[in-house]
Amino acid sequence: MGQIIDIDAFLLRRQELRAQKRKLVFTNGVFDIIHRGHVEYLQRAKSLGDFLLVGMNSDASVRRIKGDKRPIVQEEDRAFVLSHLNPVDYVCVFEEETPLKLISQVLPDVLVKGADWSLESIVGKDVVEKSGGVVRTIDFVPERSTTNIIDIILERYSRS
Repeated sequence: MGQIIDIDAFLLRRQELRAQKRKLVFTNGVFDIIHRGHVEYLQRAKSLGDFLLVGMNSDASVRRIKGDKRPIVQEEDRAFVLSHLNPVDYVCVFEEETPLKLISQVLPDVLVKGADWSLESIVGKDVVEKSGGVVRTIDFVPERSTTNIIDIILERYSRS
């Protein structure tokens, strides 16, 4: 089981990981409605290193990005579920709209995003590469997309 952790506590843990030469993988997202696609994605991300830190947008951050109707599942519950998924070691909630500040602080060895992102557009790519890390993408499965799931629900709801 993973741990919900604030950035200051994680930075202390990060020093220990470096001393042990353990590879830190970082990914981030809203994780509004957690589904099989997320679990498969997180499993594949974790396989790229020893520890997986998931940066999760706060409720306020999600509202700024996606509008007032989101998040559907509140921050505390999203973080709880994420932290209980087998591949996840740590969950750190961030307030900004992008994880750039968090990435700059933790300097992961591997930065992972879904392949729906082009390598050039991945936030934090330059920071990670300058610190000696690598950036990887994991194939995106459209049928396993939260946006697609919400669109299907809204479409079915609007027909009734």
